[in-house]
Formats: sequence, structure tokens, C-alpha cells
Amino acid sequence: MEEINLESLEIYRLGRELSRAAWQIYQPMDWHTRKIIGDQFITAIDSYSANVAEGHGRFHYLDRAKFLFNARGSLFEGLHWLNTIAERGMIKAGNDHECRILIQTIAPKLNGFISSQFERNSSKTKSTTAPNI
Repeated sequence: MEEINLESLEIYRLGRELSRAAWQIYQPMDWHTRKIIGDQFITAIDSYSANVAEGHGRFHYLDRAKFLFNARGSLFEGLHWLNTIAERGMIKAGNDHECRILIQTIAPKLNGFISSQFERNSSKTKSTTAPNI
């Protein structure tokens, strides 16, 4: 198996960008807002790239996939909290734009990456099995 450097994964790099953008929303929150909603928001967003990283370190494709599925769940949980923060007027209109664009960019790329992990395993299995005669 060819080793891929973590930072070479676009889904990971985009996740790190998302974490930086989310921090710009979280950082100015007062203590009360952080405790009610902000901590859940930043934890979900940071969990996305952490799960991608952990999955990258796993050997078996199903183990990797489990962490990628967790990453997808964290991404959408982060979107939920971002929507809630915006709905409650806890950030200025438009301050969530960068996060939204990154989430919209990451989601299909992550889904494609997950699919590629299964396709890659499927092609390995086909090449190592005896042909039907």
C-alpha cells in the first residue's frame, strides 16, 4: 500500500481551513455563549479533521471508513450548530459565509473519498481472486 502524507489529503487540508474559519466565529463569543452553544460548535468542527487524521492512520479499509463516516457526521453536526448560532443572531450576518462554503466544498469531496476507499479495496480483491473459468 502506498503511503499518503496526511497533509496531502485535500479533505484534511480543507478541514483545517474550516477549523480556522470556525475559530473566527467562536473566539469573539462571550463565556456564556461559548458554554451554551459555542463549545459544541467548535468541538464538532475540530472533530471533522481529527477523524480524517485518525482514519488515515488505520490500516484496514473498513476501519478507515468508520472514521471517515464519523468525520462526515461531525461535519454535519458542525453545520447544525452553525445554523443554530446564525438563527439565534449570535453572529453578524455573513460572518458564517466562509464556514458554509468550506462545508459545501468538503461534503462531496469526503463522500468521493469514502467511495474511493471501497472501490480501491474492491479492485484489490478482484485482482487477487482466481478468474472464473
